[in-house]
This record gives sequence, C-alpha cells and structure tokens, in this order.
Amino acid sequence: MLIHPQFDPVAFKIGPLAVRWYGLMYLVGFLGGAWLGKVRVRRHPWLGWTVEQVDEFLTFVVLGVILGGRLGYVLFYKPMYFLAHPLEIPQTWEGGMAFHGGLLGVTLACAWFARRHNKRWFDVTDFVAPCVSVGLGAGRIGNFINGELPGRITSVPWGMWFPQADANPVLRHPSQLYEALLEGPVLLAVLWWFARRPQPRGLLSGVFLIAYGAIRFGLEFTRQPDDFLGILAFGMSMGQWLSLPMVLGGIALIAWSRRREA
Repeated sequence: MLIHPQFDPVAFKIGPLAVRWYGLMYLVGFLGGAWLGKVRVRRHPWLGWTVEQVDEFLTFVVLGVILGGRLGYVLFYKPMYFLAHPLEIPQTWEGGMAFHGGLLGVTLACAWFARRHNKRWFDVTDFVAPCVSVGLGAGRIGNFINGELPGRITSVPWGMWFPQADANPVLRHPSQLYEALLEGPVLLAVLWWFARRPQPRGLLSGVFLIAYGAIRFGLEFTRQPDDFLGILAFGMSMGQWLSLPMVLGGIALIAWSRRREA
C-alpha cells in the first residue's frame, strides 16, 4: 500500500516568513510560462511579440490567476462559508484556488493587456494558451504536496492512503498526480504541436478550451468531489459542470476561426 508522504507544507522559513511549497509551485508555473513565452517570441517572429512584452504580461497573468482563482473558489465552491468568514478570503496560502476562476481572471487580463498594447484579444489568448500548462501541472503538484484534493476510493495497485483525509487506511486515486501529468506535459505537447506554425486567429484558444475541458471532465471521475458539494445534477461534479461549457465554447470558437479563415 502506498502512503502519502505527508510533506511539511512549509518549504523553508526566512525569519518569521514561512515559504510554502504551494506558493513555490505557483512561482514555478509563472516563471515557466514566461520562459515558454520567450521561446515562442524567438522561434515565431510572426506573432509580433517582444520579450519585454512577455515580461510585462507576466504581471497581468499573476494578478489574473491569483485574484480570479481565489474569487472563483469563493463564488463557485464556498460562497456561504466565505460570506460568514470574509477575513479568510485572502488566505490563499491555505489552498483553495479554482482553475475556472483563474481562467476568467486571465481572460480579463488578456483583454486589459490587448487594449494597452493595441493588440487583438484573440492574438493575446492564442499567444498565452500554449504557455499555461507549466502552471497547471505545477499547481497540481502543490495540491499533492499538501495532500489536498485526493481521489476517489479505488482498488488499483497504485492506490494511495491519504492520512490527512482518512484516519483509517483507505486507498484513493492519487488524482493530483494524474492531473499534474495530463494538464502539464500532455496538454503542453498538444498545444505546442498546434502552435508550431501560424494558425487562424482564435484556433489555439479553442484547442486549449477543448483539451483542458475534456481532460478535467474525464479526471473528475477519479477525483473525490468536495464534501460540501458532493455530486450535483446528472451525476456530475462541480468541476465537470464548469468544464463542459469550456468544451462547447472551444468547439464554437474553432468553428468560428475556421469559417473566418475561409
């Protein structure tokens, strides 16, 4: 039986400041995404971006991810709890970030940056789409280190006991690692393949929405639904209900992109 190592969530301390693994994973994601953006600038001059713009855009993305991700978690998952405990909303170091909220935050950041630099909105979203997988994968590793968001009960040989979730030995899917692999390297490979040559405006954004939405929808079958939400209508979790519009929106966006090219 595999047992979760129960890592110390604090990586190191600098005086009274505790630096947590969860925060470090976000830093890895932001810096890794910026590095991929600069690789795209050097390899794909047709994009019309500069390295300086990538560095500036990183600030917009950080704000979009943190503010959007936290507010998305507050509004989508625990609105009544945080209404009663508003002082806990800024405590992101305790976990509690929603990807779908972060996506909305980054989408708004793209719009803001596009207007600031006189770029088309889809040119910005198409540029950032192949670069976000590093952050997604790193964030899931942060979830695993914290022992949060464990999977559903299983009998697979690699099932893992998460003592943080179950006092008695219960084997669960290490769904955080599934997500780290599929939302990280696998999603990156798919998007990077599409991004290797010029594509119609909006197509890369559509591919991202479909690929991530499909991956997340499928992996939700191995992930334990939040206790305070459980399974919702039609036997689907909140993550699946939020991912389904992504897939449909991505299909519509690719159809629009292809029709516009024609």
